[in-house]
Amino acid sequence: MYETAVKNEINLWKLRMLRKGSRFQRMSKAFQNKVNDKLPEKLHQAVTASIRKMVEATVIGSHATTYQKDTSSLTLQQRDGLAADVISKYQKAAALEGAGTGAGGILLGMADFPLLLSIKMKCLFELSGVYGFHTGKKEERYFLLYIFQLAFSREDKRAELFDIIENWDQGDRDKYLLNWQDLQQEYRDHIDLVKMLQVLPGVGAVVGGTANYQLIAHLGECAVNCFRIRLLKGSEGFSAEN
Repeated sequence: MYETAVKNEINLWKLRMLRKGSRFQRMSKAFQNKVNDKLPEKLHQAVTASIRKMVEATVIGSHATTYQKDTSSLTLQQRDGLAADVISKYQKAAALEGAGTGAGGILLGMADFPLLLSIKMKCLFELSGVYGFHTGKKEERYFLLYIFQLAFSREDKRAELFDIIENWDQGDRDKYLLNWQDLQQEYRDHIDLVKMLQVLPGVGAVVGGTANYQLIAHLGECAVNCFRIRLLKGSEGFSAEN
């Protein structure tokens, strides 16, 4: 059955997400901290401001890009197919954007942060529609922010986020107390090193395009599995064939 295979995929994905970072990853983090200390303060400010605006825009719905087709009668397998198309579309857009800004050095590199964030959120909004969750509801827009935070946070934070996501439909109001400061710090820590390489002359275009493509792939995988979890728990309106 397709749903059984999906449940196995989700379990494997969750184990991978909760796995302790490797020694190489810890060494990379130490190097990243040294790099961050040498970067211009304006660059750090640009990242922080971009993330804050993204959070605020998402909460009020200004990033809304909805999937136009009615998916209420589709099976989970059919929705997964549509989701793959959505993710591929935004991967291509992000790669083009990253290559363009990466070729322009530090000034255009700074512009990449808000542009990429916008692409990521539009991707999440469309995926939400594919799986039948309507972002006209404020709680669904908050859910997207938790997906975003899960995708770009360290492993010791993910267990807490998984608990919130897996119990999203249980009516806990505390889930709306998302801390944007935590979100922006986790995001910066996750992508800083590779994105900072994007502003280096000569390699920025290659790094920017490749990094953006992979970041959308990672976010898309997280989103798909989070929506699958909710559907498989029996969210209202779900229709699937075994």
